[in-house]
Amino acid sequence: MKSGPPQGTFVQTTLADSVGFDGIALHSGAGVRLVVRPAPADHGIVFLRTDLDAALDRRIPVRPEALIEASLCTRIGNSAGVTVSTIEHLMAALAGCGIHNALVELDGPEVPILDGSSRPFVAGFMQVGLAVQDAALRAIRVRRTVEVRAGEAWARLEPAPHLTIAFEIDFPDGAIGHQHLELALCNGTFVRELSDCRTFCRQADVDFMRANGLALGGTYDNALVVQGDAILSPGGLRRDGEPVRHKMLDALGDLAVAGAPILGRYVGHRAGHTLTGRLVRALLADPAAWEWVTVEGAQAHAMPGAGVSVEDLRALA
Repeated sequence: MKSGPPQGTFVQTTLADSVGFDGIALHSGAGVRLVVRPAPADHGIVFLRTDLDAALDRRIPVRPEALIEASLCTRIGNSAGVTVSTIEHLMAALAGCGIHNALVELDGPEVPILDGSSRPFVAGFMQVGLAVQDAALRAIRVRRTVEVRAGEAWARLEPAPHLTIAFEIDFPDGAIGHQHLELALCNGTFVRELSDCRTFCRQADVDFMRANGLALGGTYDNALVVQGDAILSPGGLRRDGEPVRHKMLDALGDLAVAGAPILGRYVGHRAGHTLTGRLVRALLADPAAWEWVTVEGAQAHAMPGAGVSVEDLRALA
């Protein structure tokens, strides 16, 4: 007879039901349908390309070895050459809501951008609810500092009792400028403080990307676009420091590619998807830098998804 995890242990979760999202891909501009389905314990997050021939290996488990370096998004792939791009906002929503097991089906090579944030995904997850599973949750605990650099940009993971994200950005545009923020990603912090913050870019970057066949699905409604001191997107900022908050959202999604929650302090300075992906790989490549732990006791209450409720989402309205 299965005894289940010890009392006081933080257990794995999945969705109580499937939830679908329709939208356009940010870079190709193509329409895409995505459905997130419940999955059994220890399944992890797995993507499935439903538009491809069933004879092909269409599944891509989210793990560090699946990462394919891409400067403008987070991309994963498998040995059959099947890829999925722009997974970071969805991965942040799954991690921030404490969803550990799910099958993500989509009929194209890119996750829909929706409104440029994680909020629509969070709203969908909260609508169907979560289901607890009879399996303990294991996390990756950082034991010693690991750092990666590229020019003036760097990213670091340091030992800490729970996940904390600190980020610093510096842009010449007055609408962004220098921004710094640090948050402990405990309980509903992600949902309340970060989930509605949109991807951002400068108008000059938009012009360059479109001239090179990228960002064809980008609009002023699914990105925060700035030009000098001006914010071109309707309605302006959703909250103070929206750009740096979105970078923190991205970082959470990129850290989730580790395949398990990380207990440690992430610090990013001008870092992006590529650098955070390299950091995850560098951490896991050093056996002395991390260890597996079972999440239990006080630590369980400090996990990103612990205690998340629809009230956290309503606080954004």
